[in-house]
Amino acid sequence: MPFINIEDLTDKDKALMEVNQLKTEIKLERWLTSKCCEEIKAYIQAAEEEDVLFKGIAEDKNPFKEKGGCVIS
Repeated sequence: MPFINIEDLTDKDKALMEVNQLKTEIKLERWLTSKCCEEIKAYIQAAEEEDVLFKGIAEDKNPFKEKGGCVIS
């Protein structure tokens, strides 16, 4: 996609770009936030058994666990 410098466009070109963007946005399906939140919550709860961010990584499968501690003497 080529780079477009907005400052170099005429007012007519800017208005045309805005109209095209609004035509694109009007086609998008809108959802209620409350419905989206319920669906996201259900998705998270359904996958929480496998989610390592939620339950953590088993010590035997953690490649980043510390091998040993540091001792400063």
